[in-house]
Amino acid sequence: MVLSRLAAWALIFLAALPLIGGCVERTMVIDSSPPGALVYFNDQEIGRTPIQRDFYLYGNYDTQVREDGYETLKTTTSVNPPIYQWIPIDLLAEILPIPFHDTQHFSYTLKPAATQPDEPELIAQAIALRGQLVSSPLTTTRPAATRPARRPTTGPTTTSPVSD
Repeated sequence: MVLSRLAAWALIFLAALPLIGGCVERTMVIDSSPPGALVYFNDQEIGRTPIQRDFYLYGNYDTQVREDGYETLKTTTSVNPPIYQWIPIDLLAEILPIPFHDTQHFSYTLKPAATQPDEPELIAQAIALRGQLVSSPLTTTRPAATRPARRPTTGPTTTSPVSD
């Protein structure tokens, strides 16, 4: 009789255990150097660093980190579960009235983009390329006095984007 009452209470406790369940809070913290970089996981923008956000799935994420003036970083980020999220332990972690916190930290360092040539060097290259430009009526820059006169048109006139 005492054993059956004990068994009955044990069954009631086991049946009620999922109702009082705890939870596992999963948070991802992402930093970058320099801060303010735009982060994409699996081609979906998640925000600018530093970011703190909840997540639900463990696994590998295709990651891109972008910032102006820096090379885009493309990598795979592995979000691995802690031991209390391994099967079958995860069932107990979800139903026990003890809150679990899983915080995953990720940090990315971006490399500066390849430098551009100095401004005087760039201007010298532009002047050299201008000499190679093939002239056409639209690219010549002769004074108005030396330009040939326009031929009169017969028929309907159309507006031209180039004016004399």
